[in-house]
Amino acid sequence: MPATFLHRFVLSIGFLSLFHSAYSAAQHRSYLRLNELDFTHLPLDIIIQALISLFVIMYGVMNVAGDFKEIKASAELENKSWETFRNIPSFYTFSHRGKFLAFPHQTGNKKHN
Repeated sequence: MPATFLHRFVLSIGFLSLFHSAYSAAQHRSYLRLNELDFTHLPLDIIIQALISLFVIMYGVMNVAGDFKEIKASAELENKSWETFRNIPSFYTFSHRGKFLAFPHQTGNKKHN
């Protein structure tokens, strides 16, 4: 299922809400320090807002990320033949040191004395 504008909007709202709850928690801590009160726990509304934004973010990420692949590693490999496993282009090396280890060759006409 492709990511629609709605899913991206929900994801951004979730991140904004989570940022707001973190800012509210920091503001609550500074309020307690100014009034010289002990910190015991966060207010319930900040905790609820953080949890709801977490679930909204999880929903948005699952829809924006795209289709999930199977966990089973052999699921992708079932359709490939044995020859494709040996053909790995990332291991091709065209610029190697072998040309410097070989004996020098002369090209063209050789003159004999």
